[in-house]
Amino acid sequence: MQEKLDDLKKRLAEISDINNAAAVLGWDQQTYMPPGGAAARAQQLATLSHLAHEKFTDDTIGCLLDELHAYARSLPYDSDDASLIRVTKRDYDKASKVPPSLVSEIAHATARAFEAWRKAKAESRFSDFAPYLQRNLDLKRRYAECLGYTDRIYDPLLDDYEPGMKTTQIEAIFTNVKQEIVPLVHAISSRLNVVDNGFLYQTFDEQIQWDLGMDVARLIGYDFERGRQDRSPHPFTTSFSIHDVRITTRFMNNYFPAGFFATIHETGHAVYNQGLRYELERTPLADGASLGAHESQSRMWENLVGRSRPFWKFFMPRMKAVFPEQFKNADAEKMYRAVNRVKPSLIRVEADEVTYNLHIMLRFELENALLEGRITVDDLPEIWNCKMQEYLGITPPDDAHGVLQDVHWSHGSFGYFPTYSLGNFFAAQLFDQIRKDIFGLDRHFEKGEFHILLDWLRAHLHTHGRKFTLDELAKKITGESLQTRSFVAYLKNKYGEMYSL
Repeated sequence: MQEKLDDLKKRLAEISDINNAAAVLGWDQQTYMPPGGAAARAQQLATLSHLAHEKFTDDTIGCLLDELHAYARSLPYDSDDASLIRVTKRDYDKASKVPPSLVSEIAHATARAFEAWRKAKAESRFSDFAPYLQRNLDLKRRYAECLGYTDRIYDPLLDDYEPGMKTTQIEAIFTNVKQEIVPLVHAISSRLNVVDNGFLYQTFDEQIQWDLGMDVARLIGYDFERGRQDRSPHPFTTSFSIHDVRITTRFMNNYFPAGFFATIHETGHAVYNQGLRYELERTPLADGASLGAHESQSRMWENLVGRSRPFWKFFMPRMKAVFPEQFKNADAEKMYRAVNRVKPSLIRVEADEVTYNLHIMLRFELENALLEGRITVDDLPEIWNCKMQEYLGITPPDDAHGVLQDVHWSHGSFGYFPTYSLGNFFAAQLFDQIRKDIFGLDRHFEKGEFHILLDWLRAHLHTHGRKFTLDELAKKITGESLQTRSFVAYLKNKYGEMYSL
């Protein structure tokens, strides 16, 4: 069996190398590639995606997995070898249903769509992006049909990002959370002026913002010997190896929190990938458990840490030192309240914690409606604006602030958005457990000792890579399945105190 396992690992390592090479090209496209390279880059990505898919779905890998099945069952469920065989088999069964030609088509189409989206957003003209979005949508329908489903077409797409999760489960979770959040939003809406954040809207030098972001990334534990930060139209994190995990960010010169919290968010993703055990390198296990698990890390560092009172007690002196004029009348408490101010926002990535999930619910509903043919691509701008008014009481002034704001649909990432909310819920559930396990957590944060949290996360979460599903991780770490109780309690306690509810 060892010889067969070694053969499987060797083949998977080669496929990993191809996928990581494609990831480098994707990173370059979103950071440094000149616009003229778009057509060639689309073809390059299509070729590499086709090659990786063809090698992974080769009958030899299927035979090796079948032959190793009994061996895997004889091992502990959570062992590296059993997990590798189990997770690879799950991936193989899905991938083998999809023709390499379709994988190539999707890679080519999404590379072209990204360039179209970037230009359309800059000019705030959805009609220029619509044909590319329609192409992505058609391809994803074909992809879902290849995988098959018994209930909703969204199910196989969601499963790509959150293995085992069903559309009906997401709908039930969102219905429950919405019942809790909407009354909280209404209660706060009459008291919005209780919190002042006007001083955050000033002129902030971009280089100083960059330096602050680098400082806070290092503080959290991001290793710049194994990573780097760059700029991109939409912040993201990508990993080519446990030893090479990169982040990007963007800045607003007239609103400080945008770049600062984007950097913290992406750093949360990055330290997850840098925290994977080296034994998992070049295998399908060398990634986060799921997108929901990944988002739990980015949202935890961004919100539960970065927007916490203890964080600002520690970090505010640094802020005042580099922006003395802008923050001359601010202290840690004022900053804490300002960066947590609740106000319905046009832009998802700048939304407060209370209203953020309403943005995700809107996108989730639109994706299902598009895939099921209940609305068309051309309907999107109008329906988007109507739902923004219904959910948040605001209407985007243009497409750039509305339907074009997110990069995900240009990547064909239908099924991705719910994982942001799942990440919020899991982060709160984890944090309840962390507070039980780490005595005096807030006092550690007040002294800038954030390594104590990172060490806990690496020992309990990061070390496992993709061994477990999100629900399995929740049970393993906290003793119960994924739940929203912790998140709802966190919101009510934090914002109830802030707004004297």
